[in-house]
Parts: sequence; structure tokens; C-alpha cells
Amino acid sequence: MTMIDTVADAPSVPATRSEHDLLGDREVPATAYWGVHTLRAVENFPITGQQLSSNMHLVRGLAAVKLAAARTNRELGLLDAERADAIEQACQDVLAGRLADQFVVDVVQGGAGTSSNMNANEVIANRALEILGHPKGDYARLHPNDHVNLSQSTNDVYPTAVKLGTIFAARELLAALEELE
Repeated sequence: MTMIDTVADAPSVPATRSEHDLLGDREVPATAYWGVHTLRAVENFPITGQQLSSNMHLVRGLAAVKLAAARTNRELGLLDAERADAIEQACQDVLAGRLADQFVVDVVQGGAGTSSNMNANEVIANRALEILGHPKGDYARLHPNDHVNLSQSTNDVYPTAVKLGTIFAARELLAALEELE
């Protein structure tokens, strides 16, 4: 058997996965960590053409909020340990700068941060599903809203993430100023 025969016999990997929201079903790239809500935001709010990933301080702020919420929800008994651990690990991955290319919504959008919050929820949920050994989009096992966004409101998450992002940026600036001095 040649290499070509082996490749030809290998099962094909689908290019997309189907996800559902209140507006219906949509195909999302199978490799994407983001989901249908992010897809719709990208389509509906192309304001600056600059992706959220261009501001990793804000992305890290979102991940820090999600990490704190997962820990709190576990402590309160609202989130089981298996899901909480996976969400925490996914948040740590985002904080470490991994998955940066998955934050694809426009950095400026309507909705007071809803698109950014959902982009973070979906990326973290799908990374957590992967950690648990489940396919992306298997939201019956771990859901972006029901688990990652548990006990949260975008009206709290986004302003807090902006403040944390500002702190992260200021720390870098202060370190650079000290070095310059």
C-alpha cells in the first residue's frame, strides 16, 4: 500500500459543522473554535475591518472574567468540576495568547460588547470541549451560554474586561517606561 492509497482510504473530515441559533442553522468551519453567534456578528457588524484579536489585552480581559466566573460557579455548586476544569484550562490557553486568531469579530460593534462576549464564550466552550475529548459544537455537553457564560451578563463582562485589558496594557507600558528610564 502506498502513501496515496492510505490517504485515499482515510475517512474524510468535514469542512464544516452545523450550528443552530434562534435564526436557524448555519455552517461554521469545522476547525473554527468560534460558532454561529460569532459568524453572524462578523457578517452583520463589519465596521472597522479590524478583528478583536488586534487587541489581545481586551481578549485576555475577557478570558480573565470567564476564568473567575468558572471558579466562582464551581465554588457555588452551579458548575460541575469536570466542566469547570475544562473551562479554566481553555481560559488559561486564551490568557497565554493561544487561539488569538479565533477572536474574529470586529473590535468595534453594536450591542455594547455582546459580539465580543459571545466570541469569547464560543472559543472557550469549543476549546473546553476539545479538552474533554468532544468535538467542537457538541454544546449538549458544554454550552457557550449555559456553562461558559453562566451567571454573567454582557453588561458586566464587557466593561470589566475593558478595565482588565487597560490594566494589562498599563502594566506593559510601565515596564517599558522603567526599562527606558
